[in-house]
Amino acid sequence: MFPSVTIQGRQLTFPVEVRQASSWAASFLVPAARAQAMIAHTPLQVAQPVPGRALVTIPFVRYVDSDLDSYNEVGVTVLVREHDAADEPAWRHSLDVARSRVGVYVHHLPVDQAFTLEAGRALWGYPKVMASIDIRSSGGVTACELRIDDQDVLRLRVVDGGPIPIPARMPPTYTYLDGVLRRTLWESEGVQIRGRLGGATLWLGSHPIADELRALGLPKRALLSQTIEQLRARFHGAEVLR
Repeated sequence: MFPSVTIQGRQLTFPVEVRQASSWAASFLVPAARAQAMIAHTPLQVAQPVPGRALVTIPFVRYVDSDLDSYNEVGVTVLVREHDAADEPAWRHSLDVARSRVGVYVHHLPVDQAFTLEAGRALWGYPKVMASIDIRSSGGVTACELRIDDQDVLRLRVVDGGPIPIPARMPPTYTYLDGVLRRTLWESEGVQIRGRLGGATLWLGSHPIADELRALGLPKRALLSQTIEQLRARFHGAEVLR
């Protein structure tokens, strides 16, 4: 049982609820060695769904109703092996992916509201920073523009797709903030995912996060894109691993 936590005079209890949100994401296959170098400051190991390739995803979310209020969020995430996975040849990583023995490392998580910034860092170690995030939808296309410290970071345009299978369970998230590795379990309900191969266009700006993404070989054609219009979710307390 995780204790309740007080943030800015407000008491939050677990699980933290998301009652209404919409999300969009684009995933890219990138060289595994470059992705590993990007997260070298952590004890985690990137998963390789294809030998020699890692999966980097850029999601953006419009939270309409949640325990952390309404806000926008953009992420840079990497599919990783479980924190206690043994060293194995790269070809075995695809088995981990098929068996859902993976997690999602949250490398960056800009948000546009102060309360969720403080709560996300305190409750789960999410690396939230303040940003300007504009999300606009029109005619089956949704575009997100991210700016931090008056610098352009990225623009991502996602085209709506068709229904795709829902994972049996959501992979846990991993964070590594101030030298502490945390794992957070979460689940969703009533989720209908739409997606397609490709379906996304990424533009990178001048911010250091954009430079990190360029070092991965981005922008390039997306492996796939996805949309969730009615997202409901519950986030449990973070488990401190080391």
